[in-house]
Amino acid sequence: MSAAAWNAAVAVLILLLCSCLAAARVQPSHGGALTARRRDNVPATACALTAVPFGYPCEEHQVTTDDGYILSLQRIPRGRRAGAGTGLGQPVLLQHGVLADGMTWLLGSPEESLAYILADRGFDVWIANTRGTRWSSRHVSLDTSSRDYWDWSWDDLVVKDMPNMVDYVITHTGQKPHFVGHSMGTLVALAALSEGRLADKMKSAALLSPVAYLAHMTTPIGILLAKTFVGEIISILGVAEFNPISSVVTNLMRELCRHPRTKCYDLVRDLTGKNYCLNNSAVDVLLQYEPQPTSIKTMVHLAQTFRDGALSKYDYVWPKVNMEKRAARPAVLQHVQHPSHFPPLPHLRRPR
Repeated sequence: MSAAAWNAAVAVLILLLCSCLAAARVQPSHGGALTARRRDNVPATACALTAVPFGYPCEEHQVTTDDGYILSLQRIPRGRRAGAGTGLGQPVLLQHGVLADGMTWLLGSPEESLAYILADRGFDVWIANTRGTRWSSRHVSLDTSSRDYWDWSWDDLVVKDMPNMVDYVITHTGQKPHFVGHSMGTLVALAALSEGRLADKMKSAALLSPVAYLAHMTTPIGILLAKTFVGEIISILGVAEFNPISSVVTNLMRELCRHPRTKCYDLVRDLTGKNYCLNNSAVDVLLQYEPQPTSIKTMVHLAQTFRDGALSKYDYVWPKVNMEKRAARPAVLQHVQHPSHFPPLPHLRRPR
């Protein structure tokens, strides 16, 4: 790690801890200028903001999980061309990654966005939105200002969100869906498959930027935050929601970007790794809708995955609590066996 990157990482750590000490509670989502430029703050649906203006039929659906989270799904049953069919094509469920929502599949042009491309090719497209994000922020009894609302990690997405959404698609289409996940969406799928969940309910699984083991992570700030248990410290201080556009985080980044040796473009690279897909104009569009909040517990769980070098359930540290929370399930997830009915894996050759 370069000296500049290390200095930036240390600055993030210090500023983050100071900010949390000053505001040790669930933070309201007031992000100043960044919030003001976002288009998802207007009272509209995801369909109205994205697919409908392009001429696609789009439906809004909801499914309630066993623990009371009301999840939103968008459905594009067919393409926008005349005679595109009746929407009875093979269903495909798209699952986004961490700090994002289903909008990520819809923000490009019809020639660039996977949801539109699939719809135009005859697929019945369903777009998932994880709990806590813009379109899935409701609960039957809890408010997002409640710490209890954010008491979940990606492990809960494995056992609650994903099964409920897959079952909902099957119920409404009568068919097993193909699954396409990105980043943490692939982690959730791999964890579910490793436990024998959903393999008999999905026709196939396509994993984009798949995540299973994080020990190879090279982003300097991410490594620092994981190794110094920052997530656990923040959780102890009473902060349950991680919202990248909250006042705490935006003030933190503003102060960090004032550091004479910090370049904010490089800071993004230090946080996420080198980006090969987005240019400046695409980033501008993306920032109108993303990033989205998640739970501190999810960020802690990802840090645990990095430190442990294994794909494991959330570690509550206290053995008794771990036994209560994970009694019926193994702590470490096993390797995924390729379901026999899935399409065969391509033959991969080692690069020369």
